[in-house]
Amino acid sequence: MRLKEKYQKEIVPALKEKFAYKNSMLAPRLNKVVINVGCGRHAKDKEFLAAISKGLEKITGQKAVFTLAKKSVSAFKIREGMTVGAKVTLRGDRMYDFVEKLVNITFPRVRDFRGISDKIVDRTGNMTIGFTDQSAFPEIKVEDLDNPFGVEVSFSTTAKNRAEGLELFKLFGFPFKLDNKLENK
Repeated sequence: MRLKEKYQKEIVPALKEKFAYKNSMLAPRLNKVVINVGCGRHAKDKEFLAAISKGLEKITGQKAVFTLAKKSVSAFKIREGMTVGAKVTLRGDRMYDFVEKLVNITFPRVRDFRGISDKIVDRTGNMTIGFTDQSAFPEIKVEDLDNPFGVEVSFSTTAKNRAEGLELFKLFGFPFKLDNKLENK
């Protein structure tokens, strides 16, 4: 809950001042966070699907929803209706708790972490971060890791452009690395 209070008391006034909003409701906010895992070649393995579901539940504290293939793709041996991944959508207090945990605990646990490139914030102010395995999250114990899988975390905002979204993420505390090109200008 600390991040939500920080957003209301510190981040909104800072955004209001920087972008000259007349109303605090115009300030961009975090809409939702979606944590996504793809099955890949393990789509038919029931144990792997159970491990994905269990891992996502540990990470987010919420039950995962399996995603199904919309079309058949013969090159990938995928049939329509087949399970191809799992996802969890976080909103409200759980979303803010997850973002706070991600910024303060998970990013420092990533090996050889140098920061996030500011280029991953898209033109609508949203951002997607990928992890090669789920061991960076504090709920996952490396000893119990039988089936490692990659995790994709997408942040959806109400920002109107890239600059607003980037500033919002910086004020939330996301560790962006400085590009040499930007420093020299």
